[in-house]
Amino acid sequence: MSLSVFAAAWFLPFVLPICVYICYTDMKGMRIPNHAVVALFVVYLIVGAIVLPLDAYLWRYLHLVVVLVAGIALNAGGAMGAGDAKFAAAAAPFIHLADLRFLMALFAANLLAAFVSHRLAKRTPLRQLAPDWHSWEAGSRFPMGLALGGTLAIYLGLGLFYGQSTPTP
Repeated sequence: MSLSVFAAAWFLPFVLPICVYICYTDMKGMRIPNHAVVALFVVYLIVGAIVLPLDAYLWRYLHLVVVLVAGIALNAGGAMGAGDAKFAAAAAPFIHLADLRFLMALFAANLLAAFVSHRLAKRTPLRQLAPDWHSWEAGSRFPMGLALGGTLAIYLGLGLFYGQSTPTP
């Protein structure tokens, strides 16, 4: 991984609670709240300025713009929810560009695991722990925040163990 251990160690304590909250709110109400997306952006705005070299910090805002434009297009085509697009854009600056292929594989695996887990829980007594969640009755729709939030959290967690020991842009 090209993400530095230093950056992962700083980002993870702030990002993990937001990711857990995103997973919860998307399963409960099939919505990713704007205040959670803004909180994620603010974490990058402040912590990123401290832990990343200035040039890398500024260039990673381009990640946000590119993912936001792609997310808007996917949302317009009905392939992605607006909250999912906004969350993905706010999460993009945390990702080292050199880790993109790894991140895509991690997302694919996490998406499959989240989908299967959600669908299994929906059909078992586990559902009774949260009987009022909208995601149980959403038909073919899936709370993508479960996979998106999980992927960002896992990526940063893996960065603690497998990241670069010296900071890289």
